[in-house]
Amino acid sequence: MKTFLKLYIDSYRGLSPAAWLLALVMLINRTGSMVIPFLGIYMSSELGFSKPQIGIVLGCFGLGSVFGSWLGGWLTDKFGNFKIQMWSLILVIPLFLILPQFRSFHGLAAMIFLLTLVADTFRPANSVSVARYAKPENITRAYSLNRMAVNLGFSIGPALGGFLAKISYDWIFYGNALAAAVAAVVFIYFFRNRKPNVAAEKESNQAKETEVEIAEQKPTRNAYSDGLFIIFNIICVFFNMAFFQLLGTLPLYYKEIHLLEPDQIGLLLGFSGFVIVLFEMILVHMVEHRFSVKQIMLWGTVIAGISYMMLNVDYGIPWLFLAMFLLSTGEMLTLPFLATVSISRASKSNQGAYMGFNSLSFAVANVFCAYLGTYIAEHFGYNILWTGAGTTLLICALAYYWIINKMDKEKGLA
Repeated sequence: MKTFLKLYIDSYRGLSPAAWLLALVMLINRTGSMVIPFLGIYMSSELGFSKPQIGIVLGCFGLGSVFGSWLGGWLTDKFGNFKIQMWSLILVIPLFLILPQFRSFHGLAAMIFLLTLVADTFRPANSVSVARYAKPENITRAYSLNRMAVNLGFSIGPALGGFLAKISYDWIFYGNALAAAVAAVVFIYFFRNRKPNVAAEKESNQAKETEVEIAEQKPTRNAYSDGLFIIFNIICVFFNMAFFQLLGTLPLYYKEIHLLEPDQIGLLLGFSGFVIVLFEMILVHMVEHRFSVKQIMLWGTVIAGISYMMLNVDYGIPWLFLAMFLLSTGEMLTLPFLATVSISRASKSNQGAYMGFNSLSFAVANVFCAYLGTYIAEHFGYNILWTGAGTTLLICALAYYWIINKMDKEKGLA
């Protein structure tokens, strides 16, 4: 027990105060993560949309994310990460407040697109912020801390959203607006006068001098013409299309096949965030210096694939929790290192572009994964969907290993 406790404490040691403050902002913001997990159920139960209509609206969510991620990366390099995060948090507040008024298929689709466009400019700016405030040797753990905050919020948000949905679905949107408002206030208060990376720069002069020497030897890469990084992001698209059935069709599956109530679905989805909060930092701390990035991502993606395959058999609610536990374990071993790979390919001058491009892989996947998932479930059944998702993830596991091995040979990444 003492060894475990020491390992747990060590996993948080060395992280900068700014990294903790960024995590606090993410925690508050993501505590309002109530809309997306229940959006499909809201459209089905409250608005009477068909599965294809639900898939299209969720596709608009992904399309908005595509443009938001690209725009956020471009704006971050142009205006800095603080301004983009601040305005993203501020502008989503009125959008969440008016969203319940849009109940038609076309109106809701347009509003979801606009909302996600504004909200997802935050992601690349925040990723750059984490990198700027982290020590080079702690960058993966800094991203893990941020993800831990996201998942703690996600464990609270859906659980709270499930109870609010039993009162009225409108309260889910209002809860999201409140969380964004509080996050904006906290972010502006703590970061308005904070100079990016001042303390970290003093502690990492040697690392920076090395980077300058490398930059003088060869030109800075362009994120959108970096061949290996393009292939890496294509793999990420397929990974995300399979993995993020978690937010699209999985809640519908719980409702239609297992007949779970919204509060039960919220608790099951919240369990994922709880597992990640409890174990991600210590797991990343244990594996990041013992195994290579390609090995960690290989096994993380394999575990995620197995978790979806498990849904093809029914052993009741405990089996659903076990499958969710494995899916969360796969997530912990994969998603933090996507950011590590991306930021490792960038230079200081184009971190926004690289993180924005990687965010695009999530966004592009969200355009197609919801519609594809609902279409397969509607026409072929959930078993075919879970088999397809699991198989896709197993293929992605091998593809990640291959492309990161290529990057290793070029740069010595992992």
